[in-house]
Amino acid sequence: MELAHSLLLNEEAYNQLGEVQKAEFIFDWLRYLEKLLLATSRSDVKEKQKTLVEQLLSLLNSSPGPPTRKLLAKNLGVLYSIGDTFSVYETIDKCNDLIRSKDDSPSYLPTKLAAVVCLGSLYKKLGRILVNTFTDTVGNILKAMKSAESQGRYEIMLSLQNILNGLGAAATPCHRDVYKAAKSCLTDRSMAVRCAAAKCLLELQKEAIFMWSTDLDSVATLCFKSFEGSNYDVRISVSKLLGTVLAKAIISKHPGAAVSRQSTRRVSLEEVLELLGTGFLRGSSGFLRASGDMLKGTSSVSRDVRVGVTQAYVVFVSTLGGTWLEKNFAAFLSHILSLVSQSHPKATQTQTDAVCGRRCVSFILRATIGSLLGEKAQIAAAKDICQAIWKLKKVVDAVMSDGNVETRVGSTDVTASQHMLVCALQELGNLIYSLGTTAAPLLQDSSAGILDSVISVILHPSISVRLAAAWCLHCIAVALPSYLTPLLDRCLERLTVLKSSPEAVTGFSFAVAALLGAVKHCPLGIPHGKGKIIMTLAEDLLCSAVQNSRLSAQRTQAGWLLIAALMTLGPAVVSHHLARVLLLWKCVFPVSPKDLETEKSRGDSFTWQVTLEGRAGALCAIKSFVSHCGDLLTEEVIQRLLPPLPCAVDLLTQLSSVLKTYGSTLKTSSVVYRQRLYELLILLPPEIYEGNLSAILKELAADLTASEIQVAASTFLLPPLCHQDDLVILSPLLQETDHRFIEEQLLLGNGIACGSLEYDPYSIYEKDIEGDSVPKPLPPILSVINSAVKLFGVVCAHVGEAQRLFVLEQLLDSIKHTKGARQQIVQLHVVSSLSSFLKYLAGSKGNLGPEEVRRPALALLMGALESPNPLLRCAAAEAWARLAQVVDDGAFTAALAQVSFDKLKSARDVVTRTGYSLALGSLHRYLGGISSSQHLNACVGILYTLSQDSTSPDVQTWALHSLSLIIDSAGPLYHMHVEPTLSLIIMLLLNVPPTHAEVHQSLGRCLDALITTLGPELQGNSTSISALRTSCLLGCAVMQDNPDCLVQAQAISCLQQLHMFAPRHVNLSSLVSCLCVNLCSPYLLLRRAVLACLRQLVQREAAEVSEHAVMLAKDSRDELTPDANIREVGLEGALLTLLDKETDQKLCHDIKETLNHMLTSMAVDKLSFWLKLCKDVLAASADFTTVTCVDTMQEEEGDKGDDASVLTTRNDDKSYPFTNPRWATRVFAAECVCRIINQCENAHSAHFDIALAQEMRKRDSRNDFLVLHLADLIRMAFMAATDHSDQLRLSGLETLLVVIRRFASIPEPEFPGHVILEQYQANVGAALRPAFTSETPPDVIAKACQVCSAWIASGVVSDLNDLRRVHQLLVSSLTKIQAGKEALSHLYNESASTMEILAVLKAWAEVYIIAVERHKSHRQPLKTTTCSEESVRNGSYSSDGLLDLVHTDLGTLSRLWLAALQDFALLTLPSEFASQLPVEGGAFYTAETSENAKLHYYNSWALILHATALWLTSTGFVVADPDEGASHLSRPVTPTSMCQGSSSGATVKSPEDVCTDRFHLILGISVEFLCSLRSDATMESITACLHALQALLDVPWPRSKIGSDQDLGIELLNVLHRVILTRESPSIQLASLEVVRQIICAAQEHVKEKRRSAEVDDGAAEKETLPEFGEGKDTGGLVPGKSLVFATLELCVCILVRQLPELNPKLTGSPGVKATKPQMLSEDGSRLVSAALVILSELPAVCSPEGSISILPTILYLTIGVLRQTAVKLPGGQLSSTVAASLQALKGILSSPMARAEKSHTAWTDLLRSALTTILDYWDPVDGTHPELDEISLLTAITVFILSTSPEVTTIPCLQKRCIEKFKATLEIKDPVVQIKTYQLLLSIFQYPNPSVSYPYIYSLVSSIVEKLQEIDKRKPEDTTELQIFQEGIKVLEALVTIAEEQHRSQLVACLLPILISFLLDDNALGSATSVMKNLHDFALQNLMQIGPQYSSVFKNVMASSPALKARLEAAIKGNQENVKVRIPTSKHTKNPGKNASIQLKTNFL
Repeated sequence: MELAHSLLLNEEAYNQLGEVQKAEFIFDWLRYLEKLLLATSRSDVKEKQKTLVEQLLSLLNSSPGPPTRKLLAKNLGVLYSIGDTFSVYETIDKCNDLIRSKDDSPSYLPTKLAAVVCLGSLYKKLGRILVNTFTDTVGNILKAMKSAESQGRYEIMLSLQNILNGLGAAATPCHRDVYKAAKSCLTDRSMAVRCAAAKCLLELQKEAIFMWSTDLDSVATLCFKSFEGSNYDVRISVSKLLGTVLAKAIISKHPGAAVSRQSTRRVSLEEVLELLGTGFLRGSSGFLRASGDMLKGTSSVSRDVRVGVTQAYVVFVSTLGGTWLEKNFAAFLSHILSLVSQSHPKATQTQTDAVCGRRCVSFILRATIGSLLGEKAQIAAAKDICQAIWKLKKVVDAVMSDGNVETRVGSTDVTASQHMLVCALQELGNLIYSLGTTAAPLLQDSSAGILDSVISVILHPSISVRLAAAWCLHCIAVALPSYLTPLLDRCLERLTVLKSSPEAVTGFSFAVAALLGAVKHCPLGIPHGKGKIIMTLAEDLLCSAVQNSRLSAQRTQAGWLLIAALMTLGPAVVSHHLARVLLLWKCVFPVSPKDLETEKSRGDSFTWQVTLEGRAGALCAIKSFVSHCGDLLTEEVIQRLLPPLPCAVDLLTQLSSVLKTYGSTLKTSSVVYRQRLYELLILLPPEIYEGNLSAILKELAADLTASEIQVAASTFLLPPLCHQDDLVILSPLLQETDHRFIEEQLLLGNGIACGSLEYDPYSIYEKDIEGDSVPKPLPPILSVINSAVKLFGVVCAHVGEAQRLFVLEQLLDSIKHTKGARQQIVQLHVVSSLSSFLKYLAGSKGNLGPEEVRRPALALLMGALESPNPLLRCAAAEAWARLAQVVDDGAFTAALAQVSFDKLKSARDVVTRTGYSLALGSLHRYLGGISSSQHLNACVGILYTLSQDSTSPDVQTWALHSLSLIIDSAGPLYHMHVEPTLSLIIMLLLNVPPTHAEVHQSLGRCLDALITTLGPELQGNSTSISALRTSCLLGCAVMQDNPDCLVQAQAISCLQQLHMFAPRHVNLSSLVSCLCVNLCSPYLLLRRAVLACLRQLVQREAAEVSEHAVMLAKDSRDELTPDANIREVGLEGALLTLLDKETDQKLCHDIKETLNHMLTSMAVDKLSFWLKLCKDVLAASADFTTVTCVDTMQEEEGDKGDDASVLTTRNDDKSYPFTNPRWATRVFAAECVCRIINQCENAHSAHFDIALAQEMRKRDSRNDFLVLHLADLIRMAFMAATDHSDQLRLSGLETLLVVIRRFASIPEPEFPGHVILEQYQANVGAALRPAFTSETPPDVIAKACQVCSAWIASGVVSDLNDLRRVHQLLVSSLTKIQAGKEALSHLYNESASTMEILAVLKAWAEVYIIAVERHKSHRQPLKTTTCSEESVRNGSYSSDGLLDLVHTDLGTLSRLWLAALQDFALLTLPSEFASQLPVEGGAFYTAETSENAKLHYYNSWALILHATALWLTSTGFVVADPDEGASHLSRPVTPTSMCQGSSSGATVKSPEDVCTDRFHLILGISVEFLCSLRSDATMESITACLHALQALLDVPWPRSKIGSDQDLGIELLNVLHRVILTRESPSIQLASLEVVRQIICAAQEHVKEKRRSAEVDDGAAEKETLPEFGEGKDTGGLVPGKSLVFATLELCVCILVRQLPELNPKLTGSPGVKATKPQMLSEDGSRLVSAALVILSELPAVCSPEGSISILPTILYLTIGVLRQTAVKLPGGQLSSTVAASLQALKGILSSPMARAEKSHTAWTDLLRSALTTILDYWDPVDGTHPELDEISLLTAITVFILSTSPEVTTIPCLQKRCIEKFKATLEIKDPVVQIKTYQLLLSIFQYPNPSVSYPYIYSLVSSIVEKLQEIDKRKPEDTTELQIFQEGIKVLEALVTIAEEQHRSQLVACLLPILISFLLDDNALGSATSVMKNLHDFALQNLMQIGPQYSSVFKNVMASSPALKARLEAAIKGNQENVKVRIPTSKHTKNPGKNASIQLKTNFL
């Protein structure tokens, strides 16, 4: 293929190829040429132009296929438009000659067609250059058309379209001729030709004025004719033509004089609507003839015309645009509604016609109002519709009150207006549903009176109007949940009052049922008590039905309808009423068969009608119960459901005789009864009605073959039984389209009605399948068949084999015994039931039975495979495979395959060949590759042959579809066939005419399956693979050029597969351009394919996709659809716009996913762009005044020319690229803002640091950071939070919350001490205020409370007066909830008020916790330092102030908090304690709604617990409030009343008991939660719980409780141990350790207390007899599980070993700590280890002396181990935090009183000596390796031992000697830092008061110190470190002088003075000395000044003995005389630093 990539055709390579390859080669060359021509320079093109033209024209004669001729023509056009044009006339003549040729053979046809296409392309590209030749050309083409066949006519029409496009106005002379030709083609028998003609006329009307002026009527009539017998594509094309022409007629402004010759007239809107209305009502028949038919009463408009006209209406309005619709809405509405009014009785002659007509009207209203108008205009439209409803109601009222004068006329009036009312009500419902809570102002507007109008129509005499009104109420309730309860109350009240009016009883019961169906869409629910009211009312209706025969039918129906609807509320509600329902169910059927017999003989047809109605209702109620309350179906309930069932089945068998007796009036009732019973049985497990199976089966067989059913409704029976993928090949109608709603009626065939609500009122409460549209149940006569088919599958699978065989044979006979149309119907039913049976068997892994059963089944299926109905063939093929699957026997499967082969080989008719080829494919699908490869070869061979049968496109389609199934299921087995299959596909793609789109679709599916089979192999580079890959890409390219949208969708999904497997080989830019062009295609499946592909692409390369899209938008002018405004808002903006208009759920989901992927990968880099997008979407609707006109052209495709400017009457307001986005889109935008903030979190830190961001922005203006957009973020959150839509308010508040949390701590660089959020406090307050109004729903209030508390807690606002604004909102909500659960709104379920109360309490808890924390943190610094004025003003004032703010409400709050905690404690009890729970519920929940309430408690208990613990500690557990027991709640809810009956309520507990209860409440909740952490437990809850425990143990009283109850302490420790094991988070582990420390402190206090009291008691007694307190008593044994210390040790070891595994001897495999390299821990790790060490060091104090001995080794091992493992050398001689902690812990252990206690003294001494030895051993190299330990750490440890233990530990010679050696060794170390530290440590040892400890060190080390100093003295220090060493050394010597006895002191001073004096400088030297020397000089001088006076006698002696020294000293003193005066006072201070250092060191850890 590479050879094809050249400018000129490589003829050598071409001639060597075979036929198929030649076609591929040419196509590839032409594709390449198309790109190359645009890239080549003009001169190069001109140079080779002649040869190229010759080559291209020679290709014309090689019979090119359709895609090739299209490309060829395109290239010719491009070539001439770039190169010279002088030879173009020859080319045109040549083409014309080819067309004139008389050769009519089929082989010459492609050449002729190619010539036609070339002409079109040349004129399109070159336009007016060719104006002088064009009349001849057009004449020639039109002449050729007369004799052309369909392909020719198709190509000629498209070619004429191109010619007209190229020439524009210059083509006027030929307009009439073209018009005439196109007119005849518009009613051509080929659908493709009709489409092409419509496109041609659409091009023509741009210039041909007569089309929309003088000939307007004839154009319309022509279009109506074209709709007759049309398919979906024709309806789309022609409706577009008709709609556009009519719109043009209205808005055209005729250009003055030029047109004045033609007598044109302006056409009024009325005339245009009248024209369309004529088409809708009379169809395509002319006016005169139609009126004749009308008189005879025969004419009925064919449905396809009506559907086509409906689409034309929509195009017409869309073309005129939203603004136009707003202005003319009233006229438009009245016209549309009049289409189903009484003025046209024919339109609604039969119910079927009426239902279809209503569907069309509803569709027009939905497609125009729903998608063209913004929310504000929609609200206005709703008011207009409401007016229309009032008007229609007045007409009915007048008639109804008119007595009996003209009853007949009256009744027709009433029935006539009913359809208009139904349409109006349904649209009103849909409109409000789509507006959601934004419709609130509309309903509050009393002048509109929406609710009154809808409720008033509920009494309309027509049942369909009553149902429509009920459905409208359902929509209102779903959209505005706050109206649900009031509406329900109002309807129940009317139902009770108007019980004696039949209309009211049915109307209001429908309304109540519809409203109950709405409850499941409203998360906030309805009050629980409503269930009881409805149940009582239903019982009342059922019981009173008998009293009044006029009402009995209505009351019976109403009663059961209410019960059935009540069941949808779910088990929580139904369980309370179940007993009564079951009783009614039992009573409705006779008890025994005998009673049934007697019943039959009594009564008349009316009583039977009521009886059947009642029983059908009861069956429906039970069905509703089974499907909605599955949890309640216990064994016991099933036993109570059973008894009436046999009787119900008996009645079923008797129905026919009842019908005979009482006449056919009962027919409908009996059908409904059957259907209800079947539906119920389908739901119940078959075991329940086992005894009745055979009776049921007989009835089913009779139903399926009954003679009275006259219509074959295959389209609703079969699709569920076919495989979804197979339906694609049948009819485009079965596919999903935007027009599915109206197209459905064409599917069902003329005699059958579409589904409609009046066929089954019970469906009004069921959840609808299609989102917001009305439920559409089929007529009972059809739905009973549907249910019978389903039930047959179940029952037949459960009866015995003999009976199964009998029934199947009986069914087979019934088909044989009927004829003609009846036979088809029976066959349809029988095959459906057989399919259903096989499907059920396959699903339940059942067994078909013996050989005999297979025979009738096979016979039935073979008959169906040869049926003329394609759907039946499809279902039969599926069942054929299922049969093989169920029999599961290889031989049988092979036999089935063989049958198919034989039939396919012998049959010549289309039907058999299609049926059996699909059967082969299905066999493969269900049984894999039918196991043997020869089968595969045979199948593939046969299907190859069939797929090339060009005489029948149907056979090709089915065979190729089947082939795709085989490729899919064969998998790797198919590899050997890949190449031939691929070349077959390419050959067919290049040759099958474009008019056979269905063949191309099947080819696409085959290609897709092949690509999947090849999979990742496609990445390979071998020649064979790259050839396959090229072919695949070529196939995709052919399909992309196909005019059929579904083929294009296939191409996109193939490319998507290729991109997944071989991304490098798919050209991304061309793929993206193809996606963008089709983004707004009118075909739903194409849009879906586009988005599925986009979604995949952006996961990998979002940025590239986005760039390609923008580049494309900038380059191309005409290709892109105007809807997708990519040029301005990028692909992302276009997707958001699409999301706003799109209604298909799957598509919307894909758009959101795509945008989310793009946002994740690009939002940080294109921050401003994304934020602007979101802001535009949110702002476009925030202010309704800026509403610009809606983007028109909604349904338009891309091909719009010059008149676009006329049609789009947009006043382009550039600031808003989005016009009136719907609330759902705005919610999505708000969610995007939150996502953007989250993305920035993981990016650069400058996003949340304004100073850094501004600095980086200065450096590079392209840098963009989130913090710079803070104002926008706040504004967006504000706009969303204050919207009308509740969902948007929730999203806005969430955004605000995220902003507050992320930005609260960022300081404002310009105003130190302030944060950047502070300037936005007014906005935050304003955003929150509306959420606290009285009508706000609880979920919004709950969210707002969360934001309030976050805002107060964030500390952004420091001024109390500013805080009060937000605080006041919380106070208001607190006041509201104080009254408890009773006082809150009764609009929603009780659990909603629980949610609100708990949200408020949680918010207050958060504020209180923060207030206390701030108060604490500000209290501490105030003690130590005197605070500056400012910090007092800013900080501490507000921190206490915040606490003061909360303080006023603390009394109330604490009560409510305790009540909430008690509720939570009760709700979390295990289910076995359910009986002990209070009957009426808790403080804030009711018993019935406890399940729903639990969730809300789970969300908020943790913070409330923490706050309560803090409050209790602040009161120190003192019960301050005497009336706390009798709180002001509805009942006392403080823990006093916990688990106490009301009888004992009088006994008042003592304060001690109240405290104990509260303590156990908090402790109990915490332990219960922590010991079984759920996986979904949030970090917040765990942390809050641990903090609560910390707070609790902060005060003495709870500590004493824990200390005194050892089991409790151990329990807590074990729970904390588990928390540490299961939660990795360091913060949680630290918090847990803090609690452990407090428990140990509590235990210590307890032990101390006991010792103290024992000492006091036994004051006189001997000390020895004191009992031992503390763990380990006198034995020292610790029992695991019973010992607090043991539990603590376990926990600490767990922490330490997790951080330092080397401490675990089991892991290291050696008893001691292994000599590994020491390590630095992370910051968190260090914190944890330090905390654990603190706890360890506290442990000995909890033990008795003996106990302490047993734990000491462990504690020392761990402490020293940590020291050893983390002693890393750090710069500057610092100690790591873990080392510091271990030294601190060591010090604590060593100075423990136990070391001194008599009983433990010796043992401790031994152990401590061992420990010291261990430390000394660390020093020595192990195995010759020297671990890099930090000497300073070890030395410090030794020093700690020396200074903190009793002398006998360290003074034994061996140890002392080793210690001294270590000091000596470190003094020798060259590292100055080590030396400095050593001197400091020695200083502390030398100063130790006990001489036995300090003297040996002094003796051993002083001499070496002096030597060192003298050495420095000789060398003179060079830098500051040496200076420091010297200074430290001098300090040591000075200390020695102080310690020394008198007699030795003189010697020491004599050593010291010369060294000091040697550093003094004289005047001259001082000037030139370095800074180090100067410092040294000063230091020496000061010390001398000090020593001199102190030891004057020694000083004098030394001076006297050395004159040189004296002279030097005097010189220095003189030189510094001036300074000395200044310096002497300071010298006192300079001594301090040295001392301070040693003191500091000591306080550190010595």
